[in-house]
Amino acid sequence: MKWLSNLWRTLNRPSRYLTLGMISISAFIMGIIFWGGFNTAVEASSKEEFCISCHTMKDNPYKELQSTVHYSNNSGVRATCPDCHVPHDWTQKMAVKVAAAKDVYGEIFGVINTPEKYNAKRLEMASRVWKQFDRTKSQACKNCHRYESMNWAEMSPLAVKQMKQAAEKDQSCIDCHKGIAHHLPNMGTARAPELIAQVGHGVTPAVGQEYYSALTKELYEGPTDNTDAGILNIATEVKVLEAQGDRVKISLNGWRKRIGAGRVIYKDFGVNILSAQLTMEAAKHDGNIRVFEEKQDPLTGLTWQRVEVDIWTSKDYLLQNPDMLWSYAKDTYNTSCSVCHTQPEPSHFDANTWPGMFQGMLAFVNLDQDTTALVQKYLQEHSSTFDKSGQH
Repeated sequence: MKWLSNLWRTLNRPSRYLTLGMISISAFIMGIIFWGGFNTAVEASSKEEFCISCHTMKDNPYKELQSTVHYSNNSGVRATCPDCHVPHDWTQKMAVKVAAAKDVYGEIFGVINTPEKYNAKRLEMASRVWKQFDRTKSQACKNCHRYESMNWAEMSPLAVKQMKQAAEKDQSCIDCHKGIAHHLPNMGTARAPELIAQVGHGVTPAVGQEYYSALTKELYEGPTDNTDAGILNIATEVKVLEAQGDRVKISLNGWRKRIGAGRVIYKDFGVNILSAQLTMEAAKHDGNIRVFEEKQDPLTGLTWQRVEVDIWTSKDYLLQNPDMLWSYAKDTYNTSCSVCHTQPEPSHFDANTWPGMFQGMLAFVNLDQDTTALVQKYLQEHSSTFDKSGQH
């Protein structure tokens, strides 16, 4: 400890030759050199070349990025690793740099140095990044993709509806757009609707078979006509009648109220479970809707019609059974909706009571549009109206 004691006495001894001004100037110059070196090191470690200098990053996430629109597209604008993972704000950037020490440790000790190890850790790593994006409301995305700069005229009607709702509350992009730069992890039943929907992506449904819509989907008048005909609600059962190109003609059985054009289609008589909402024009178009019978609802006095709707939609995002959707809806309801109190069983209320009850819960949770619609539909379809087990 003697050397440390001598060093301390030297540092505390008044300068014999240097003036206070010279010391101040020297300290200032040294500060500039230190800060310049530090900032240079930070910027060097914030370049894509640095990110992919280790084989784990180059052989896994970087290779996945190269197959996406963020790497190659019509505009020629490429998003690099730092664009998404290094914040512009200095404080947040330093926090990310400190947290990256875990990645350095993982690389040195081979925690994810094989594809098998990497995939085993994929969900953990993805969840960490998603939480970071949630905290900043996906600011990394919004550095390039700004709501106020979006051209609504270039979007489909359904995309406009969803994006405008997101813009109104400055929603985090990651709520709906996971898996656009890297492969999605295996999430089991804890998969959001847009992730579950990937199961039916790119698969042409078989004619004559029944399917369920994995997302809210656009409807069209014909196989090539882009005229908006309405929307098909999530988790709605349909039958495929015909396939042509990237679209299929579907048949939807349900009921509608004999009010106005009768363009809202419900799952069952007297039950307000939404299956589809047609545009006014599509509802009035001959051949789209066939009426089979009429019944009067004794509770409301309204006349309902049993109908069958033949309409076109895209072939994507159709599942052969709704099990994954219901499993996700059940998990979401049990976790998200128990923040304030123990939630009632789905069979505690009837199908027409649940929408009002569920809407009251939404003020305390943060769910995207499709998840909201799916959970409500799950509660309605598993309500006392359909569950006769006497558990309510």
